[in-house]
Amino acid sequence: MLNTIVETGNHVAGLAALVARAQVVAAYPITPQTQIVEKIAELVDSGKMNAEYICVESEHSAMSACIGASTVGARTYTATSAHGLAYMHEMLHWASAARLPIVMAVVNRAMGPPWTIWTDHGDSLPQRDTGWIQIYCASNQEIFDSIIQAYRVCEDQRVLMPAMICLEGFILSHTSMPIKIPDQKEIDDFLPPFKPGWILDVENPISHGNIVSPEYYMELRYYMHEALENAKQLIPKVAREYSEKFGLPEYGGLIEEYMCDDAEVILLSMGTVGSEAKLAVKKLRDEGYRVGSARIRVFRPFPREAVREMVARAKALAIIDRDISFGMEGILFTEIRSTLCDLPKRPLTKNFIAGLGGRDVTQGDIEEIAKKTFRILETGVGVEGIEWVNIRR
Repeated sequence: MLNTIVETGNHVAGLAALVARAQVVAAYPITPQTQIVEKIAELVDSGKMNAEYICVESEHSAMSACIGASTVGARTYTATSAHGLAYMHEMLHWASAARLPIVMAVVNRAMGPPWTIWTDHGDSLPQRDTGWIQIYCASNQEIFDSIIQAYRVCEDQRVLMPAMICLEGFILSHTSMPIKIPDQKEIDDFLPPFKPGWILDVENPISHGNIVSPEYYMELRYYMHEALENAKQLIPKVAREYSEKFGLPEYGGLIEEYMCDDAEVILLSMGTVGSEAKLAVKKLRDEGYRVGSARIRVFRPFPREAVREMVARAKALAIIDRDISFGMEGILFTEIRSTLCDLPKRPLTKNFIAGLGGRDVTQGDIEEIAKKTFRILETGVGVEGIEWVNIRR
């Protein structure tokens, strides 16, 4: 049975922690994430959520507290945004290298200065090499579903790695949408209690995280990489099982494709731009353009094999980045180019930077991106360089 409610993305992220039966929550407020921890604090205070809520003085301390709780076997949860995530950076490495299945909601917000509270992916994508699974959502339902599924994936003994579930500030965090929530008993059946392979226990002392020599360090990093590769196989399977059990969307597992099978041009994006791209594709199809959309849901581990298979018949890819790696190009664009570089036949690729600092990326913008890519494909002019969408020069 599914219960339908109407809630903001932030409140949905808090409710997901409730139904996932998170046992310890440590977090520090920051706009536009604050409503998540306020919701959880309200649930704990009212007795509806049986969890320990730890008030801390910073995001660094929040992640440290989650690490401590996870090492003694608790299911842990936190949330942050932008500069708070940056402040956590040191401890993100610790959580992943300690193989702790912490789940964190990241409400995407552009980095300052200048100060801004609006969204882009410039806070979470720079954390891509910390060893965390990264999932980017396009709806409030997907936020809820992804948090539940993340615990199932992260706590699997073949993975044991943390995950960040990314949702765009204000576009999702403060927007109300109807979502469907399964009964608690059914969720408990899908997500059983966390059974750690080891815990810190004063009765059975072990050493963990101490200094190691070069003789061992490299193997530990290999095991982390192997765990994320295992997660790449597990994420679509868990998504399919969840979808079949509850009758909820599967979102394509690693990549959500829309009309890509016969597309000459495929629009690649992440987050809510992917939702807007569907509307653009539908209109462009009516105008005779063979175009499709592919939304990369899972950025780490990166779905290399799925991307290569998807673009095999395409002539061109328009990669829309809501981020920029200064002095290089969009981060998603770099990953796509790297994925395709050794293919004997590969599509043309063009990078479009859009929506930084919360600037709107409209259906019309995406239609123009697609048409421009078709023109480049026909003329060969404009292939090189980054295209900045709606930039004032």
